[in-house]
Amino acid sequence: MRFMVMVKATKESEAGAPPSLRIMEEMGKFNEELMKAGVMLAGEGLQPSSKGARVKFSGTKRTVTDGPFTEGKEHLGGFTIVKAPDLDSALEWGRRLARVLPLPIEVRPFADGTGD
Repeated sequence: MRFMVMVKATKESEAGAPPSLRIMEEMGKFNEELMKAGVMLAGEGLQPSSKGARVKFSGTKRTVTDGPFTEGKEHLGGFTIVKAPDLDSALEWGRRLARVLPLPIEVRPFADGTGD
């Protein structure tokens, strides 16, 4: 199955500040561990919400709003997609990531249920 391991944004990342050198090194080690285990399918950090936009639907009308988005307290700061046999295995990778990034981590399976 495929799971998305999501990292919440911080005030610093929303302000556009890059991660510290220490965090970058630790993330590099973590990603290397994922690759060696053969479970990493993708992983990226995200630009702050100020660099993005939202599309809102109201009937047939579509409205685009440029960021930043202050009303959302839990913006996504980055993600990793892993292939794991079950949620418990994917959660273990989330726990390991939380040792590197002491931030809220969310792990969710893809909707298709097969993960393939």
